[in-house]
Amino acid sequence: MSEYVATSPGLFPLPDWAKSELSDLKGHQKEDLITGDESSEVRGVYDTSRTEAIETQFEMGFDRIVGGQHRWDDMLAHPLTIHDNVETGGIIRYYDNNNFYRDPRVTGELTPTGDIADELAATAETLTEINANNESNSDFPGGDTALQAVLPGPYSLADLATNNYYPDEATFLSAIGELLTKEAAALPSHETLFLLEPSLVTAAPNDDIAPLVSETISNIADATESEVIVYTYFGALDEKTYAYLMDASVSALGFDIVAGEREQTLYNVTEYGVTTDIALGVADGQNTLVQSSETLAERASWFQNQVPSTEFDTVYLTTSAEPFYLPVNKHREKLTALAGATTDSPNAITETEVEA
Repeated sequence: MSEYVATSPGLFPLPDWAKSELSDLKGHQKEDLITGDESSEVRGVYDTSRTEAIETQFEMGFDRIVGGQHRWDDMLAHPLTIHDNVETGGIIRYYDNNNFYRDPRVTGELTPTGDIADELAATAETLTEINANNESNSDFPGGDTALQAVLPGPYSLADLATNNYYPDEATFLSAIGELLTKEAAALPSHETLFLLEPSLVTAAPNDDIAPLVSETISNIADATESEVIVYTYFGALDEKTYAYLMDASVSALGFDIVAGEREQTLYNVTEYGVTTDIALGVADGQNTLVQSSETLAERASWFQNQVPSTEFDTVYLTTSAEPFYLPVNKHREKLTALAGATTDSPNAITETEVEA
């Protein structure tokens, strides 16, 4: 029987109180966004909001805890927009939604900053304190709670950026991959690492680049002892991209089974195989409608029942995309439902029922 694990791809919505305080401290203009050298007052707000995010996940019984990535003003582009050798250009639409990020224009060699490692270290410290404070309580939900890191995948980070330094697309992707490999190697000990790769769905790599994508992802995975999950969303991977991705040496692949195109995902899985651990986006990360824990568990069960030839060891249940689009209260309700879904044992159901 598969083990269900409740987790999140990170990038939580910023609480209203934090938005208000940060508005007073740093404003909302392009030049006011995070650059990596924010004031102690600004850092204090983010520290508090991160602690709040960790406590929320812990109280709900999440198996993997993320820091929430509230500082990531530019979403997945964050590792570049804070870099000294990157100039932030104009505002660009973030995928196909109403969010925007600053165009990161790479103008020099990409070297690790340690920013994400520092952020995860702070998350680990807070989680350790929470675990210690609750060890004496037999009813506390965090017995199997562990730390999870979040990074943009190399292809998505390269896709979101503008290359004004490296000689060609392949060299640029390799440089991004090397940057993320070094960032991953610097992370404190963690149980899982989610590599977020929506661009593999929205802007599939050509045949010349696709093998390099698998290679760079494998290099990142080799830099950490954690379980590495390549999480794709905003639809299904095309056949060629999926086939190449299966060459990557990672613990699990992740699929958005909310946004549609499930038939394509199932075709890929049955035709080319799949990892023995998987991540499934069962809760809509962009829509405020909240499904029950039973419905989320049924979606996961339905997917597994479509692949009877594979016995999955671990199934990570998560939102279909980063949840920063959601109101904080709806996000909390979805987290509650996800945590509850890991304890449900639904029977096989039909695709019609999954649509509910």
